[in-house]
Amino acid sequence: MSKKHPVIAVTGSSGAGTSTVKRAFEHIFRLENIKAAVIEGDSYHKYNRLEMREAMKQAASEGRSLSHFGLNANLLDKLEALFQEYGETGGGQRRYYLHSTEEAEYHNGRLGTNNQPGEFTPWESIEPNTNVLFYEGLHGGVVAEGINLAQYVDLLVGVVPIVNLEWIQKIHRDNAERGYSAEAIVDTILRRMPDYVNYIAPQFSNTHINFQRVPTVDTSNPFIARDIPTLDESFVIIHTNRVFREKFQIDFRYLLDMIHDSFMSRHTTLVVPGGKMGMAMELILQPLIDSLVVESNNLR
Repeated sequence: MSKKHPVIAVTGSSGAGTSTVKRAFEHIFRLENIKAAVIEGDSYHKYNRLEMREAMKQAASEGRSLSHFGLNANLLDKLEALFQEYGETGGGQRRYYLHSTEEAEYHNGRLGTNNQPGEFTPWESIEPNTNVLFYEGLHGGVVAEGINLAQYVDLLVGVVPIVNLEWIQKIHRDNAERGYSAEAIVDTILRRMPDYVNYIAPQFSNTHINFQRVPTVDTSNPFIARDIPTLDESFVIIHTNRVFREKFQIDFRYLLDMIHDSFMSRHTTLVVPGGKMGMAMELILQPLIDSLVVESNNLR
């Protein structure tokens, strides 16, 4: 961790809703005039789209499982080095994964390159004089096999819907946005399961705060669900670890007064209506981010 150059990470699996939390952070950054160096987890994949397909075929022929959830398909040593370097100097190298034609056109125009969707941009230096590094992706809190990303993160946020809801969100997103068939999506879920158990889920014991959405409608068979439960059809369970709660003096009584229909299920756990998730995030996270930035500015 670094008081001078804070690192913030939002971590969660594919379909968990980390993009929603990312938007909440971006809103806070705009309101507080905070300049963030944004790091996308996909940009630290080891293979581009075509290379990954070939690597998965090779792994399958050898009886191995390979997925983006695991260590072998990612450059987590480089991500760890970035977290460390940014914490020490406020600098580092990053690149972008090009998900779409629009992203490829934007970055090609910016860099004078000719990369295609499914490829990476060249490595480049983070812009100078940023206030924080903000990471959103699969591995922000991984501690495994010689990798320890969590040790460099000043604010580590987990996004963890119950697994059936996570799968529903993934199935609908991958079908609507990427055109994948239901069968292909289920195959991906099954292939990723060992890596989910070994590398994704353990992160949520390292996080400072977790947001877990629990639907109040039937999601017992996520593979036939016709729609995604809305926020108003959900509760959000907010859990903080003791050390973090005491360090930042999080006042659950204040939050109970501010968020109508919220309640405490345990002394470490606040439950809020799903429709109030954005409000709860800003009430909790904005003071934490302000505290990190103020302390950072005082030390520079």
